[in-house]
Amino acid sequence: MRGATWWRAMAGAGAGFLLAGCAVGPDYRRPEVELPATHRGAGGEQLAAVPGELGELPWWELFEDPVLEGYLREALENNWDVRIAAARVLEAAASLRGVQSGWYPTVAAGGDWTTARTSRRGPAGLPDSADAVREYGSAFVSMPGYELDLWGRLRRATEAARARLLAVRENQSVVRQTLVAEVASRYLTLGELDEELEIALRTLEVRQSSLTLTLSREEGGVASLQDVHQAEVLVAAARAVVSDIRRAIEQAEHALSFLLGRAPGPVARGSRTAALPLGRLAIPAGLPSELLERRPDIRAAEQGLVGANADVGQARAAYYPQVVLTGVYGQQSVALSTLFEGPARFWQFGPSVTVPVFTGGRLRSASRAALARYEAALSEYQQTVQNAFREVSDGLVACARQREIREALEARAEANRRSAELARVRYEGGVTGYLEVLYSDQELFDAELALARARLAEQLALIGLYRALGGGWHLPEGTADVRR
Repeated sequence: MRGATWWRAMAGAGAGFLLAGCAVGPDYRRPEVELPATHRGAGGEQLAAVPGELGELPWWELFEDPVLEGYLREALENNWDVRIAAARVLEAAASLRGVQSGWYPTVAAGGDWTTARTSRRGPAGLPDSADAVREYGSAFVSMPGYELDLWGRLRRATEAARARLLAVRENQSVVRQTLVAEVASRYLTLGELDEELEIALRTLEVRQSSLTLTLSREEGGVASLQDVHQAEVLVAAARAVVSDIRRAIEQAEHALSFLLGRAPGPVARGSRTAALPLGRLAIPAGLPSELLERRPDIRAAEQGLVGANADVGQARAAYYPQVVLTGVYGQQSVALSTLFEGPARFWQFGPSVTVPVFTGGRLRSASRAALARYEAALSEYQQTVQNAFREVSDGLVACARQREIREALEARAEANRRSAELARVRYEGGVTGYLEVLYSDQELFDAELALARARLAEQLALIGLYRALGGGWHLPEGTADVRR
């Protein structure tokens, strides 16, 4: 008879498991997002939507610089932000496992043995002939409380925890994408600063030679003392620029060292990329809809929305009755020798039901708060999508316009170079004064610096476009994956 009672109890638990398929609250559906037909390109024109894999390509290989590739590997292994992101993934994974443990009953085992002496003069009033010392003990296995997920509360909690794990993983990809772009940008900036330093040192050398020539001409009565002072001004200005560029180089090295997880110090450079590799690649913008799947920040925002949607279901499930199963099975006896005999067996099993009757508005407030978080997550998702399209259009425009700027500045620098040479020839021939040399020399200096900066800006625009298209974060070959 007792066996039949046990099986009836287990059958009731099985029915509860079958009912656990019901989950209240809304199921997630990806919200509709207004997608542009094309990405805006340069000059107000619209670039045709051509399916492309630009965001998937290892763009750093275009620069053909193994030193840069080595730094990317080093940064992805040693950077502190990457390590923090990896730890947060582990934390989210552990949190998911903790939530999933609610699907399984908690089983505990225990036992005790007690020896007690009863007072013969106490309320029990034991006679002198009775044994005042008694022993008793037990051994048992218990299930303190197992909730039947009749309304999907645990299912929604698991769904939310899984979504948050996926969001953290996508945010890890965002961190890596940002890091790769930042390392490449810092490295290319260092190369551009090296070029600026070469320009400044070359200009300083030319100006010192010009000062020497002007001093000789002044001693010979051909040049005036004013010409000498103007030449000295040019030399001093060039020296100041050289010192300023060296300061910028050292600080840029420190910034790159930090990204690599190193102490501040010098950073080796590879071969400089003088010509921008943009001409090697026709840049397809890709279909706007592809951006939703490529960009990790969009995927992270969507997983945040999935989690918020599941939280709404959890809040609604709290309105329904909570059914918890408890049970214990064990042996109990007053003698150790009979503890494990059949008659010493005991068990208890049964459900308990809790129905919220009055909570002072707590459940309603929790439900409203969950709905508000969902609306916030929805707005964040839509904002992320819209910002992604803006960044792609900005990147396309920047690549096109920076190319135009660089080509114009190349023509300007060449014209300034010819003008400066002519001015020096005219001055040395006594045709014109030193003021013309001063002006043309400064114009050439400014033009060469502007051209170097324009080349860097074009390279950075390409990196920005890759990043906007959702690429540039995959590990180079041979890089350890810090997520493991």
